[in-house]
Order: sequence, then C-alpha cells, then structure tokens
Amino acid sequence: MTHYKKKIWRGNVRDAALSILMDIENEQAFSNLLLHKTIELYDLPQKDRALLTELTYGTLQQQMTLDYYLEPYIRGKLQPWVRQLLRMSVYQIIYLSKIPPHAVVNEAVKIANKRGHKGVSSMVNGILRSILREGVPSLDEIDDPVVRLSIETSHPEWLIRRWIEQYGMEEATAIAVVNNLPPVTTARINSTKTNRGEVIGLLKKEGVLASPGNLTDSSIQVESGNLASTEAFQQGLLTVQDESSMLPALALQVEPGMKVLDMCAAPGGKTTHIAERMKDEGEVQAHDLHPHKLRLIEQNAERLGLTSIHTNSGDSRELLSTYEPQSFDRVLVDAPCSGLGVIRRKPEIKYKKTVQDIENLSVIQKDLLQVAAQLVKKGGRLVYSTCTIDKTENQAIVEWFLREQPDFELVPLHITDQPTDSSYLQILPHQYESDGFFVAALQKKN
Repeated sequence: MTHYKKKIWRGNVRDAALSILMDIENEQAFSNLLLHKTIELYDLPQKDRALLTELTYGTLQQQMTLDYYLEPYIRGKLQPWVRQLLRMSVYQIIYLSKIPPHAVVNEAVKIANKRGHKGVSSMVNGILRSILREGVPSLDEIDDPVVRLSIETSHPEWLIRRWIEQYGMEEATAIAVVNNLPPVTTARINSTKTNRGEVIGLLKKEGVLASPGNLTDSSIQVESGNLASTEAFQQGLLTVQDESSMLPALALQVEPGMKVLDMCAAPGGKTTHIAERMKDEGEVQAHDLHPHKLRLIEQNAERLGLTSIHTNSGDSRELLSTYEPQSFDRVLVDAPCSGLGVIRRKPEIKYKKTVQDIENLSVIQKDLLQVAAQLVKKGGRLVYSTCTIDKTENQAIVEWFLREQPDFELVPLHITDQPTDSSYLQILPHQYESDGFFVAALQKKN
C-alpha cells in the first residue's frame, strides 16, 4: 500500500499544486488561502505563479468531469494523492493546449516516482499514455440531461437539481457554467479619501488597468495588474472587495453620527464600508465569533484611516447580554451561510456542502436575526445578507422573520442601477460578473 508522502519539491509548480489539492481534501482548507502560502513555501518563481493558480483552480473546478474521463482507465482503488495527480494531469491534457501532452506525462511520472515508488509511477504513466492514444469518453453518452449537466460542469447532482427547482433549467445551467470561469477582481474606493476617477488614474500610472464597476458608483473592475502591491492600496485609497458584497452597506443607508452594529464582521470589508459611508463619524461596533479574525478588521481600518470602528469577539447570538435593547440605529447581519454564491472563488465549496449544512445554517441565521431585531431602535433598519444563492437561506429566512417579527417590514431596495421586481435583491453569479449575493432591508416600525 502506497501512502502519500508530503515532501516539498521546491521550485516544482505541479508538485506545489498537488500539495494544495491534498490539503484541501485532507484538511478542509480553502484554495484561496493556500495559494499564497504555497508560493512562499515552494519558492516558486514569478513565471510559475499563474500556472499554479490555473492548475489548482482548474483541477478543482473540473474535478467531476476529470473523474468521468479517468473512469474507463482505472482498475482498482487509487490512493487519494495518485487520483489528484491524475486529475491534474488530465486537466492539462484536455484544457491547457499550450502544454505538450508528453511533457504533462513526464512531469506526472516524476512526481509519482518521488512521492511513491516505481510501481505507482508506472501505473500513472500507463493510464496517461492510454488516454493520449484512445481519448476520453464523450459527455454526450450521458442520457439524463441533469446528470450530464452535473458531470459537464462538475457540480454535485443534488445541487444542480436544487437550482433547477429554485430557478429553472436555464438559470441553473448559467450558474453552473459561470462558476467554472475565473472571478473578476473588483475593488471599492475609499470615499473618505478619494474618488473613482482619481484612483483609476493613479492605478494606471502603476501599471494597473481598471474601469468603473457594474453595480455601484464606488467600485472598479481590474483588467490587469496586482492591486495589493500598489501605492493606492497601501495608502488606503481602496479595498479589494467583490461588487455584490458592497451592497449591504448601501442597503443600510447609514448617516454620519449613527451607531451601527455589524454582527458577523470579519474580515471587515463591509465594516469598513459602513464607516466610510458614515464619513468615519459615529460608532461602528464590529463583532465576530473568532478572536483571531478581529486583527484583520483592525488592520483594514488602520490602512484605510478609519477610527470609528470598535472590534469585539464572541457569539453574536448572545449580544443582548452586552447591549441594551434598541441600542443601534442600524444592524447588519451578514450571516454565516453555505457560500454557494462564491464557488468561482472557492470551487471546493460545491463538493463539501450538503443539504444538512444548509438546514443547520438556517437555524443560526434565524437566531442571529432574532437578536438583531431586539437591538434595532424603532424606526431603525436591519439588513440581512448572505453570499449564497439558496432560497432556504435567503427568501425563506426573510419570510420567516416577518412572520415572527410583525413590527418589521420589508423596505424596497434601490441600491443599484439594475432593475429588481421585489423588495429584496438576489444577485446570481452569472448576471453582473460578481459573486452570488442576497440582500434584504427590514425597517422597524415606529
């Protein structure tokens, strides 16, 4: 039996990608967090970093498709690391036309030999060369259209069926397809220091091409270049943030001098946006369950030059022991959720989440809203948001809340230039080149 040996092959980009894939599988780690650490650990040159991202995300995004292609060639049980190596190799053969197939096979054999033994490398060599000779099975051989969509877009069948039930076949297909495309990098302009036109000009001087965003008047889309390495970023003129996640702060309609509560604040993107919208005048209480994440909020606030933010750790479901009822003009509940709207950024989510996870999270979401309802002043506003597109966590939660809290009412949202036919806003990931997101504003009656 061949065991996975976690050895560092410095400078080898494919071995680095394999390490990331195994850490995701074994340690439930997130791909976006592992990439930077792995680049440093493997001491990868600049020229290989884009390939590392491509291999990691591509193999994850197409995992089920790759397994379908591999299935006819595999006999017996494979060690997890060998399967990941084969997936990554087939991904290169099928999807990366610039890499010669023989080079893919040779690199895979080297890694197999280094991490396993000669028998493993011989098997890897045999499987990959068979694929080169005979090709992979056609997806057209799958008769059931739902199963075919599941395999073709590499989304679990239960998830595809759920989206079809909630949104219809056409929308479900569009969601699944776009989830396998690279996400667009966007940023929010710090309105306390600058404006969008000025920042776009400054970034251009630093070799970063940017243009106005699609959803808000304070957002930009980055066409090329690294925002985090620019002077504009270091000076706190902008925050890297998806456009959809800028909408909750707009829905709050804060004003200078208000007292605002952000119940699930880390890493602080929405918290700092709230403070900016208040012109840093007033009080923003930022709470998060995990104490170590508070430093992220503080670092963001410091870089942006914001002083109105105060961080606190603890379970936000117990905040009534910290604050008196009706203490806040505005409360944001950006609730823990399944994250099914951010699969483009974290493709492993689609394989990890289950229906039970959604049900469990809906209980937490309800608990948070019950507390938030008591902390909002009469005439104040509560905003509920998630980065999921599942109706059980979104519309169903809001409908439940309105039944439980008759002293609240939905407030129509006019926070984007995009038309909406309801009082809440559900952004799907294929609509505006942004993450899937849900926002609802609830006003407490006087």
